[in-house]
Order: sequence, then C-alpha cells, then structure tokens
Amino acid sequence: MIKIAVASEGKNVTEHFGHCANFLIYNVENGKIANEESIPSPGHKPGFLPNFLADRGVNVIISGGMGGGAVDIFNERNVEVVLGASGDAKTAVESYLKGELKTTGSVCREHHHDECQ
Repeated sequence: MIKIAVASEGKNVTEHFGHCANFLIYNVENGKIANEESIPSPGHKPGFLPNFLADRGVNVIISGGMGGGAVDIFNERNVEVVLGASGDAKTAVESYLKGELKTTGSVCREHHHDECQ
C-alpha cells in the first residue's frame, strides 16, 4: 500500500504546503485509490509538518509549492515530493498514479505565494 498526502484547501490542492487547511490522505492499493481521509493541518511550524506526515506513513506528498526546508526534510525521510499541482486533489492523485503528474520543482524561497517558482 502507498500513502499519498495532498496539501489542500477543502478538496483542492493548495498553492503553499505550509499554509494548507488540511491534508487529504489517499491509501492506494494495486494502483487504485482504496480510501481517503482528511486530516486538519496542525499548523505551520518550520520542520514540523514533513515529520508529522512521514510519521503517519506517507510515501508521497503533492502540493502546489513548498519551502526548500520542507523539501529537504521530506527527502531525508524518503518521501517523494511532487510540486506544481493544482485543481482537484483526487484528480491530482489519479494523474500521479498514471504517471502524468510530474513535479515542476516549485520551491518557495520565502513564505509568500508570489515567491514560488
């Protein structure tokens, strides 16, 4: 089983990982979504969220953008980071599973949406 987390606002991918309202967690079995749960974000504290998700067994994180520090922690925890996603979270996960969603490397230098590249 693979666990994929999507940083989201409701059912949509958020622009910035650290400022999301919730995480949608998709459990994937045999290449298909088996179930979905929503976990409220415990809040933005530098370095906390990547470990929070990795400790819950997340294998992949999908977001619009993310700070470099969070990317580094996910990499250290062997969690794949996919950036540049937008729109419906479930659609983004399905695209990832089909190999159609590739990271754009949209790393935010600062904690402002206009700093994401």
